[in-house]
Amino acid sequence: MTELWLSAGLPTDVFLAKNQQHLGSLQLDWLPQPGSHVEVADRSYAVLERRHRYQYRAGAYRLSQISLYVQAAPRPNERSFWQGRWVIGDSSCLYNAHSELLRCAVQPEGPCAGCRSYEARSPEANP
Repeated sequence: MTELWLSAGLPTDVFLAKNQQHLGSLQLDWLPQPGSHVEVADRSYAVLERRHRYQYRAGAYRLSQISLYVQAAPRPNERSFWQGRWVIGDSSCLYNAHSELLRCAVQPEGPCAGCRSYEARSPEANP
């Protein structure tokens, strides 16, 4: 049912996290998680926090609006899909943090390509 409801678009307000400045309102057909990126007025922002507003309708509470608290950030150019979500960097590396916010401890700014510390993750380490 959530998928049908989201296809119509969920009202979403976007605020800068540091000063609560309202950047705009969007209609989203997906639920952005912290670490994901959204585009507002041709600028890229990283989602830091997501807050929900619910309404009581027809005997149940339903998600009616989302507020996103963001900071300006370029969209990462190195991403990989790991366990159903996008993470920064090469998820096959032993040192990858498997996070939407942090690449790794060895070279957090990247890039992963050509990193001297790259070490392949063993198959048993991948749950």
